[in-house]
Amino acid sequence: MPITENTADSRPEGFRPRILAFCCNWCSYAGADLAGTNRLDYPADVKIIRVPCSCRVNPVFVLRAFQRGADGVILCGCHPGDCHYTSGNYFTRRRMTLLFSMLDFLGIEKERTRVEWVSAAEGAKFAATMNDFVKTVSSLGKNRRLEDLRCRKE
Repeated sequence: MPITENTADSRPEGFRPRILAFCCNWCSYAGADLAGTNRLDYPADVKIIRVPCSCRVNPVFVLRAFQRGADGVILCGCHPGDCHYTSGNYFTRRRMTLLFSMLDFLGIEKERTRVEWVSAAEGAKFAATMNDFVKTVSSLGKNRRLEDLRCRKE
């Protein structure tokens, strides 16, 4: 099936972004579960990785995700002050601020990464956040900046 170009925007027709979501076990993953239990719609393109705490996500994981073909990476954790591990999300906030400046240096659009605070009771917010993020990344098109040539299927 040939890839055709849209005239309205320069992304391929039928493009579905590959989104990776790192979700805190105690809040955001439970929020994703609540969204599923309530049958709220969010794209199946979002692949969730459950982590014990958002502070356990090393910035190298985000870079590696982009290298392996992810079009967007979102990190979801507990609201600041509500972390199960007391101050984990404060570390996350500092670490991701540094990562965003590094991504800017590498030439990756800042819209491809996002940090959100979603509690276990916010299933609707989780679904809305994922829908909005997928829409944003879809408008950017495929990420080729950190693509690993060994992973290319051509």
